[in-house]
Amino acid sequence: MTTTTRLFTPMLIVGCIIVLISFAIRSSFGLFQIPISEEFSWPRAEFSLALAIQNIAWGIGQPLFGALAEKIGDRIAIIIGAFTYAAGLVLSSAAVTPLAHQFYEVLIGFGVAGTGFGVVLAVVGRSSSDENRSMSLAIVTVAGSGGQILGPLLAAWMLTITNWQIVFLIFAAIILASLILLPMMRTPEVPSKKDLKEGLREVLKKAWADPSFGMLFLGFFSCGYFLAFITAHFPAFVAESCGPIYIGGKLDRLGISTNSALGAAALALVGLTNIGGTLAAGYLGSRYPKKYLLSMLYGARTLIAIIFIILPITPLSVLVFSATLGAVWLASVPLTSGLIGYVYGLRHMGTLYGVVFFSHQLGGFLGVWLAGRLYDVYGNYELVWWVGVGISAFSTLIHLPIKERPLAQPG
Repeated sequence: MTTTTRLFTPMLIVGCIIVLISFAIRSSFGLFQIPISEEFSWPRAEFSLALAIQNIAWGIGQPLFGALAEKIGDRIAIIIGAFTYAAGLVLSSAAVTPLAHQFYEVLIGFGVAGTGFGVVLAVVGRSSSDENRSMSLAIVTVAGSGGQILGPLLAAWMLTITNWQIVFLIFAAIILASLILLPMMRTPEVPSKKDLKEGLREVLKKAWADPSFGMLFLGFFSCGYFLAFITAHFPAFVAESCGPIYIGGKLDRLGISTNSALGAAALALVGLTNIGGTLAAGYLGSRYPKKYLLSMLYGARTLIAIIFIILPITPLSVLVFSATLGAVWLASVPLTSGLIGYVYGLRHMGTLYGVVFFSHQLGGFLGVWLAGRLYDVYGNYELVWWVGVGISAFSTLIHLPIKERPLAQPG
C-alpha cells in the first residue's frame, strides 16, 4: 500500500472518532457499578464479574477481529463490531439477573474489540508513513483518552436525569450512528487468502519463537490490571473511601459537591492528562528505544500507586493521583503496538497486537473481578492496590531484555 507523508488523513480522523466513541461508552461502566448493584441488591462481586467478563471477551475478540479485518476488510470488521456492541447494550438494558448481565457483557466486550484499538491502530499504522507512524498511533490512543474524558462525564450527567437502562439504549444508538463515517475510511485492498494464510502462519510462528514477544505478552498484563481496576472500581473507591468535599470550597464551586461526582471527574482527569502523556510517548517512540520507554512508564505507574495508597485519601490526593496516573495511562499503547509493528511487520500487526492485548485483558479480568471479590470479603480495596503494585513492578523489569530489531518477514 502506498503511504502518505501527511499526518492527518481521513483514515486517521475517522479512526479517532470511532475509537473515541467506543472508549467513551466502555470507560463509563464503572459509574453503573453502584446503581445496578443497589437496584437489584447484588453483592459488589456480581457486577464486577460482569465487567471482568467484558474485559476477557474484549481480549479474546481482539486477535479474532484483527484477523477478521485482515481477511475481509477493516470496515466490515468495524461494522460487525458496532452491531455486536449495540446488541450487548440493548440486551443489558433489559437484564435483571447477574447471569444475564454477565452473558451480555460478552457481546459488549467483542463489540469493543471490533471498534477499538486492535482494528483501528492496525489500519492507521499501515496507512501511515514511517516517519508519522508512531505519532499517528499516539493520536488514535489520545482519541481513546478523549472518550475517557467524555464518557464518564456524559454518563454521570445522564444518570441524574434518567435511569441506567435508558443510558445504555442511548449509548447503543451512538455507537451505531458512528458507522456513517466509515465511507471516509478508505482501507487497503485485502491480500489474497493464500498469501494471508501463509503469511500469518509464518509470522505467528516466528513471533512465538521469539522470547521478546513473550516478554511483551507478559508485560502488557499489568497495564490491563490497572486500567480495568481503575475504570471499573475507582469511582466507587472514591465515593466510599475519600475524605469529604467541603461545602463552599473550590471543588464545590466547580459543581463537584459529592464524592461520586469526584470519582467521575477523576476518571475524566485521567483521560485529560493522558493526552499529553500519550502524545509525548508517540514523539519519543520515534526517537528512542521503545522498550526503555515502556520500562520507565511501568516504573512510574508503580511509584504513583505506592505514594497514593500510603497517604490519606483526600479530594486533593485523588486529583493529584488522577493527573499523574493519566500521564502514563495509555502511553503504553502506541509504544507497544509500534514495537510490534517494527519488530514483526505491519501486515499482521492487528492480529499480533491482538494476541498481546489478550494478556492485557487477562490482567483486566483479574483487576476487575479480584477487586469486587476482595471488597466483598474485606470491605475495602487495599489488597487489590498492592497486588497491582507488584504486577506493575514486574512489567518494569521484563521489558528491559526485549530485543528491539526487525525480524525477517515472509514474502
